[in-house]
Amino acid sequence: MAMLFATIAISIDAMLPALPDIAATLTPEAPNAAQLVVTSFVLGMGLGTLFAGPLSDRFGRKRVIMAGSGLYALAALACYVAPSLEVLLAARLIQGIGSAAPRTVSVAMIRDLFSGREMARIMSFVMMIFTVVPAIAPLMGQGIIALADWHAIFLAYVAFSGLTMLWLGLRQPETLTPEARRSLHLGDLARATRELGRHPVILVSTLLQTLTLGALFATLSSIQPIFETVHRRADSFPLWFALIAVASMSGSLLNSRIVMTLGMRRVVRGTYAAQIGLTLAALALLGSGRVAGDMAFAVHLVWCIGLFAMMGLTIGNLNALAMEPVGHIAGLAASVISSLATVGSVLLAIPVGLAFNGTVLPLLVGVAGLIGLALVLSLTALGEPRD
Repeated sequence: MAMLFATIAISIDAMLPALPDIAATLTPEAPNAAQLVVTSFVLGMGLGTLFAGPLSDRFGRKRVIMAGSGLYALAALACYVAPSLEVLLAARLIQGIGSAAPRTVSVAMIRDLFSGREMARIMSFVMMIFTVVPAIAPLMGQGIIALADWHAIFLAYVAFSGLTMLWLGLRQPETLTPEARRSLHLGDLARATRELGRHPVILVSTLLQTLTLGALFATLSSIQPIFETVHRRADSFPLWFALIAVASMSGSLLNSRIVMTLGMRRVVRGTYAAQIGLTLAALALLGSGRVAGDMAFAVHLVWCIGLFAMMGLTIGNLNALAMEPVGHIAGLAASVISSLATVGSVLLAIPVGLAFNGTVLPLLVGVAGLIGLALVLSLTALGEPRD
């Protein structure tokens, strides 16, 4: 399950060292447009998520994951031969659509077997292992660029998808029995979707995931330009990103230790409160000019670690909260929740990423707004900590 989740991480993070080369090759007149290679993939993932879950409820989890991974690999080959930025972005959109199957249906697989705090605990372990991939993906991307060029990264995606599908096919049994499968009749789908709307915890959880992922994708879009332009560390960026990813594993590890005792709601609220405090502190130090040079870089590095660690303390818990009352329609529920959260987060992240002006301030202000809203929403609408 962690490696299926990692399809998303490797598809985004291995591209980060390539953004300057993509900009120089395909869009030298507008280098910021290269960031759309990240957000177009995420947008496709959000759109594909609408279909992956219902299809898995009808045809089974493994079959749909295999089909989505095949589409992902074909789109990666199209990216490899793309002659222009427009074609590359279109192929990345399709690649994102294919990636929705391993990402979304794996959540439904876990829900087939676990629920509540136990599901949150399993998700913590998945996220903890999954976090290793962002640690090595930029290094992998930089190594491929050194040996060949940025186009070859897409061949690595094909190989990674093939290995995960071989592992899934050999080691993971189907989790949805034939008698538990549902039809694709539009009336049934509409009734199931309306059922999701009757659970306030699902609506609130989806909004919180949207805000949280918006902060993440805005950071991912801006992090390479910030390291290159602001901190003058373009060559060592993959190593620093690896440090951020490994250090942020502490969030998932901590969540696996405390969620069974404190419950999901308390952990989510405490995490948002800590992150907004860290963001405002970084904004005060960096925005005022009180720190500069290596000290400014250290502040930004600590802030990045806190933001990435926030993912391990929130997303798994929010997924578990949302999925708990709808185990009987787990595939469709995972699709609707993930699709709305992903598409919404991209719409929030794109303007923050494109606002990059050679400083860290647009990113910090944007993230402060998103996490501040998440904290208020979690305190006022997430319900009492009965989980």
